[in-house]
Amino acid sequence: MSDAAQPTAAEVRAAAEAVKTALDRHLAAVERRSGEDDPDVYEAFNQLAAAAEVYDELLYDRYDEVTPFEIPGTDDALPPYAGPEEPNALSVLIRRDYAVVEPQRLLAQAQRVEAVDDDGTGAEAAGTVHGALGILFGEFEPDEIASRHKEFGLEEADSTLWVTAADEPADPGEWLEAPFDQVDAERVVCRFDVSAVFDDDADDVIEDDDLLEDELDPDLVAAGLDEDEDLEPLDADRRR
Repeated sequence: MSDAAQPTAAEVRAAAEAVKTALDRHLAAVERRSGEDDPDVYEAFNQLAAAAEVYDELLYDRYDEVTPFEIPGTDDALPPYAGPEEPNALSVLIRRDYAVVEPQRLLAQAQRVEAVDDDGTGAEAAGTVHGALGILFGEFEPDEIASRHKEFGLEEADSTLWVTAADEPADPGEWLEAPFDQVDAERVVCRFDVSAVFDDDADDVIEDDDLLEDELDPDLVAAGLDEDEDLEPLDADRRR
């Protein structure tokens, strides 16, 4: 970089002050947060990340020095919002990943659903993992699966939720074949990500292996269920 293109010392100082202001704003948002996914905290986090990135770049360009800042996700940061100020429609895009960690529990839950139907038509499907997944995701809403994933033998992985603004609702059936292909990043109103990469304690998880199988009901152990779980048949109003 030529001397003419280098930032001035005043610009670097201004960027440092912007980081300080963003730090104060982020701390204030954290202190008054209303929940795990508070949008004010999310916005303050992004502002802090952006201010730190600007300062880091100017510091390097001017003094050939770097900062110790490493904020996850800044490389994939969304562009500034360029959608309508007053959206007439919106789309909510959600992806949740799971690992099947207890297949027997999954199969047992699917078989319980089929037992409520009591016609025997799904017995073969309920005996395979992919068939059981189809039964359970056909029976329960995705949000209920997310809140009860452990009951279904699943373990949460990464998840993301994007809210995008639109001028008008899409025509019926327009995007069903490729629901995520037409996302305009500049129309994303907000985005919420959940991932182990943000969890400082991910390596400190302790598994409890003290509960022996001979202390449980043998029938429940065979099905992969705990004694304290609700084994009542599904209520009719919880079925689709």
